[in-house]
Amino acid sequence: MSITEQSATESLALLKQGELTSVELTQAYLDAINARDEQIGAFLRVDGEAALARAAEIDQRRQAGETLGELAGLPIAVKDVLCDSDERTTCASKMLEDFRPPYDSTVVAKLKAADAVLLGRTNMDEFAMGGSTENSAFKLTRNPWDLQRAPGGSSGGAAACVAGGLAPLSIGTDTGGSIRQPAGLCGVVGLKPTYGRVSRYGLVAFASSLDQVGPLASSVEDVALLLATIAGHDPQDSTSLDAPVPDYLATLNKPLDGLRLGVVREHFAEGLDAEVEASVREAIKVYESLGATVKEISLPHSKYAVATYYVIAPSEASSNLARYDGVHYGYRTDVAKMISDLDSERKELEETDDKEGLEKLDTPLVRMYRRTRDEAFGPEVKRRIMLGAYALSAGYYDAYYLKALKVRRLIRQDFDAAFAEVDLIASPVTAEPAFKIGQMADDPLAMYLVDLYTVSANLAGLPGISLPCGLSKSGLPIGLQLQAPPLAEEKLLRGAQMFQAHTDWHKNKPEG
Repeated sequence: MSITEQSATESLALLKQGELTSVELTQAYLDAINARDEQIGAFLRVDGEAALARAAEIDQRRQAGETLGELAGLPIAVKDVLCDSDERTTCASKMLEDFRPPYDSTVVAKLKAADAVLLGRTNMDEFAMGGSTENSAFKLTRNPWDLQRAPGGSSGGAAACVAGGLAPLSIGTDTGGSIRQPAGLCGVVGLKPTYGRVSRYGLVAFASSLDQVGPLASSVEDVALLLATIAGHDPQDSTSLDAPVPDYLATLNKPLDGLRLGVVREHFAEGLDAEVEASVREAIKVYESLGATVKEISLPHSKYAVATYYVIAPSEASSNLARYDGVHYGYRTDVAKMISDLDSERKELEETDDKEGLEKLDTPLVRMYRRTRDEAFGPEVKRRIMLGAYALSAGYYDAYYLKALKVRRLIRQDFDAAFAEVDLIASPVTAEPAFKIGQMADDPLAMYLVDLYTVSANLAGLPGISLPCGLSKSGLPIGLQLQAPPLAEEKLLRGAQMFQAHTDWHKNKPEG
């Protein structure tokens, strides 16, 4: 077994025992990136020199007998949406192409404090808006299982780098399924924590009431290891929950006695791929064989989840992205050319005595705003800004946004009722395995429906995990989703580990 085929937990044990150095481990992953990432495209930027310098520093401190952090020497990839004062943070957008944050996000600060080695920044859908990582302004990311297929999104780079053996651990974000969906399509494990469990301070916002930061890895154990590091109360985040963080690894291998597993009736309806359904139902049978009681449950308002999400999320995005105006930071249009064009337009209108046209002509400031945003935002970001601006506009706020908030509450109440009867809820992650690149490029609605089984957890603020549970006949991963009550990540991880301890699906790797 090569170094990069080991789990993060196995590598960490070898590092602690002195049988492996961080430099050796980091170099092995840098070699893998150099060999394979040109095809996969998981990373936007890799700073190998800085990573090796960091690894060497940690090795020296370990040899000197210093007390090190809980991730000491482990390489980790970070989605390019979390601020890092040592790195540009672009959100895969031309708008922030040259933005260098003046501070670290709390998650990045925790990784540094834990003595992790930050490998680089992973590709994503621009501003985390998308489900395929085709919306990046800079490059395309491909699924390591089939390079003609998408890795999912928006954390597609974070999932693809783990699936492709380019990093043992990665950090993603999940606003409507953006950790769980690419994890499912790439055959890795991805966890979306309870809203407020992990700090959002320094996370570039998409939809503030939905965004969460979480871990991706090749096993449940590795996910538990990384979650334990990044979770916890943060006074710098007003939405952070002041709740103790359990020792997830200490109880991970303790099975859930008397587990009551809920199966959502609405998630096994028309539109679900037959192979996906068969794999998920087989996974449920594994739980039955381990003594779990399986019960069919209903989430009656789940059919409104996608519509509700695509009112709330774009509305919050429209508000959050209003700050990118070409004034304070980020991209700014060529002002000299803009003024020249404006003068030419004004002169032409004056020559034709077009008084109405002159009255409607932009001021230089308004024209700068318009051009900056038109040139620097991609099509999907513009689409969501317009959707959100419409939903929040005068005369429509009550009809759309306010109504969506009411339905959101009903969705949460459905979960509350369900969790009074069951411990965990099982469902597919996606309705079908990984789709071909470009397959949904001209059909935004079809792309939005990819999140059908994942958006509810974000609307309700619940934790959810995706783990491999099968392969399609064409050799593509199929994911099982488990969801738990708020702050029940310990139970969620134990439930996921029960499955992985008795199956080998997570051990399958893409060829090459």
